[in-house]
Amino acid sequence: MNRSVKTVLPAVAMTVVSMVLTLAVVVMWLGTAMPWMVALVVGLGIDGGWLATLAYERRLAAQGDHSTGVTAVGWSFGAVATGVLVAHALTAETNAGAWLAVAWLPIAAKALWLVHGLWERTALTGEALDAIQGIQQEARDEAAVARARLRAEAATEETRLTAVTQAGARVARVQAETAEALSKAWSTLAAVREDRETGSALTCVTTPVTPGVTPGVTARWELPLWGPSAPVGPAALETSPALTDAALDALVDQIRHSRTPALTYREMATRFRAAGHSASETRLRAAWKRVAA
Repeated sequence: MNRSVKTVLPAVAMTVVSMVLTLAVVVMWLGTAMPWMVALVVGLGIDGGWLATLAYERRLAAQGDHSTGVTAVGWSFGAVATGVLVAHALTAETNAGAWLAVAWLPIAAKALWLVHGLWERTALTGEALDAIQGIQQEARDEAAVARARLRAEAATEETRLTAVTQAGARVARVQAETAEALSKAWSTLAAVREDRETGSALTCVTTPVTPGVTPGVTARWELPLWGPSAPVGPAALETSPALTDAALDALVDQIRHSRTPALTYREMATRFRAAGHSASETRLRAAWKRVAA
């Protein structure tokens, strides 16, 4: 209610001032050309029409309705009042600028009523405003918490990366120191082996790896290598050719009946692989089914 009063009071005051000013101007301007009673009636007619259309507009607004025709008539009365003030200012012999300066008051009054109508159509209750403020505050709180969580996670990740980097640097430093020590030791050993006086003594204690002593053996004076190792697949481990189905069936049947009573599949598979034979689990089980059938 207080906010409604704040918007309606300026419109009411501006309307009253505009109506009084219009009536006074009409009486002064037309009083010289016609009886002042007639001029008073004309002024009251303009103000009365303006007030009637304004009251009807306010009634429609209170009902939630709107009439373009009534609004157009109201603005027409405002334009007529403004025109009267402008015409009087242009024909006045004295203080023409002052009269022209107040000629905009009727239009300003209509504009204020328009603003008040817009406020009424968009006004919310106190409960709704409190709910909106609560929602906005909750959204701000959630955003602040999310920002704090992101900053904390970023700081934690930065700390973790720093620790990992430092640990990796320490490992690399230890590996480099170890490699350097091994390189120096290997160089010393190579120098001793190649020396004419110490080579014979070294040959006595390193006969298995000394070239020219053990046939087919070549000495390997190489530094060990550190690096990622690639896993070796099962195909690389198979050195013997794959068994045919007939050979696999015969081998399975032989192992199965190597003991009385006959072995189970699990026992047979264990002995099959312990003997050094190679076959996939699928083929071995298929051979077992064929033999058992």
